[in-house]
Amino acid sequence: MDKRDFLKKSGLGLAGITLAPSLVMCKEKTVINERIRTAHIGVGGMGRADLDAIASHPLTDIVALCDVDSNMLSEAKALHPNAKVFSDYRVMLKDMKNDIDAVIISTPDHTHAPAAMLAMNMSKPVYCQKPLTHYVSEARAMKKLAKEKNLITQMGIQVHSFYDYKLATLLIQSGIIGKVHTVHAWSPKNWGYDGPAPEGSDPTPNTLDWNLWLGTSKERPYKEGYYHPGNWRKLMDYGCGTLGDMGVHIFDTPYNALQLDVPRTIKNECRATTGFGYPENNIVTYEFPQTNYTAETLKWIWYDGPGAPKDHEDLILPGMDMSNKEADTPNSEDASLEDKVSLDAKTASEGSLPEQGAMFVGEKGRLLLPHFMQLPQKIVDGEYVDISSEIDAISKANNLGEPIRNYDSEGPKHYHQFIDACLGKDTCSAPFSYASKLTETILLGVIAGRFPNQTLHWDSVNAKFKEAEANQYLEGKYREF
Repeated sequence: MDKRDFLKKSGLGLAGITLAPSLVMCKEKTVINERIRTAHIGVGGMGRADLDAIASHPLTDIVALCDVDSNMLSEAKALHPNAKVFSDYRVMLKDMKNDIDAVIISTPDHTHAPAAMLAMNMSKPVYCQKPLTHYVSEARAMKKLAKEKNLITQMGIQVHSFYDYKLATLLIQSGIIGKVHTVHAWSPKNWGYDGPAPEGSDPTPNTLDWNLWLGTSKERPYKEGYYHPGNWRKLMDYGCGTLGDMGVHIFDTPYNALQLDVPRTIKNECRATTGFGYPENNIVTYEFPQTNYTAETLKWIWYDGPGAPKDHEDLILPGMDMSNKEADTPNSEDASLEDKVSLDAKTASEGSLPEQGAMFVGEKGRLLLPHFMQLPQKIVDGEYVDISSEIDAISKANNLGEPIRNYDSEGPKHYHQFIDACLGKDTCSAPFSYASKLTETILLGVIAGRFPNQTLHWDSVNAKFKEAEANQYLEGKYREF
């Protein structure tokens, strides 16, 4: 089934949908039950983390579990023995329609929209992992349907609810570095694959339903080590590369703080496309129109892959030894979360960039925001500036409390906000009205990777590129499965 046909049947065509200015909150229809019964699509990997976080809310009941991998499903069932189990989310939603209040989607990116649209068409609130969708057309369709049905929705960007990111948003909006003209953001993670597509096929494990894993994507033979589990993010048919993984998290705060819409132009400096895997290194440059917090034009540069970010004068920190950048860059792939936070804080204080993060560049200085669980730091004329008084004032004025450096306690907050919204006690801070635009921005950079070193021009009103050859990647075809 063509994705356009699917969207038309849902009354959600791509063209002509205008994106409004960025929103961080929305009023939604609440479920208002005494307890919330949740159904989970995808319970391995990040799905298991999502399941644990939702289950930690005292007013949730896990009533349905779905996964195409029977091993992962069995592990989740052992934790929630009263839940019904399924391998096909379509069957689960049909059979459990009257017994679930909300749906949690934690699958590979290509399954997000098909599962979410089905759940939302049943008027179910949806918590969906990032990036919201695999295609721009899907992001706009999900936004429109959520609005039409007035549904509670939340995208899984947990750090959106963390102290340091909320603080950085308020600091930028207070004018601490004036109007921002440039943002640099980076991650050295490598969710790319520069090799060839595999040849031949391997026997499918008897624990995996390969047809259901492929879902609406095109049929392809199973090859061990390339798709499930874990490697799908590297591949064009299923994931969105490093930009769609870490980029969503690291983009979120600058995007939110500056109240950006979608970009006007996008350029990706990367290797030529192979049509199979994403480039292992990307430098994506966006140009955004002006907002209340930016200069007339905002330039945004994203760096990913081994060695990221590329040297730039905006990224020179006080005390940084540019002659020994590699030695100063932390290597924390095997470090614990707590060790990584400490390591990044130490390297930033000693003049090395944090392994991942963002730099705001404004008319009155720069603001460094490490990723994650570290306070933002202001830099003026090559020196750190003490902003403790500004931080204290903003924290008190906005009831931010004290920073907590414990992911185990902080991580569930974003999930609990969703459940509390379903209970009528809170409002989601990353609803699809916001998440769809952030995702669209990410996906435009992903598409630009198919046209290396070429500037693409985006028409947001009509949802198409000026460069007609790029428009084919805004949507695709849904396979019948």
